[in-house]
Amino acid sequence: MNERPICPKCDHDKVVKSGVVGGRQRYKCKSCSYHFTVNKIGKSIDKYYVVKALQLYIEGISYREIERILGVSHVSVMNWVRQYKIKAPENYDYRPTYKVLNHTELVKFLANKENLTETGMLITELGDKFMIIKWERFRNR
Repeated sequence: MNERPICPKCDHDKVVKSGVVGGRQRYKCKSCSYHFTVNKIGKSIDKYYVVKALQLYIEGISYREIERILGVSHVSVMNWVRQYKIKAPENYDYRPTYKVLNHTELVKFLANKENLTETGMLITELGDKFMIIKWERFRNR
């Protein structure tokens, strides 16, 4: 059973063989004339992590910090930012700090009233843990 692949550009199934390059069969789409090889089975990243990475980027966390937090390459994060045309807000009056806590630690953190006063804060789920992002204003102005 020799199934023809679907065009990765226009999703048409009308493709014809178009030579061999590097030992791999090439195809040409009859609809859009796009040349391609057989689809590689690559490593795909769960959309959950894409959304979390973009949220963290918008909150002002750097690519390298996102890489450390989520375990996803900073290059992947940059590519997603470019792909989805995300623009981080430019505000230099504050800087984000973050903590990753389990449920028990989160409850203790929120029980302390000092942690809740005079601060902007966001709590987001991060797999089986929680991340608190706080904004601290620069003191020397």
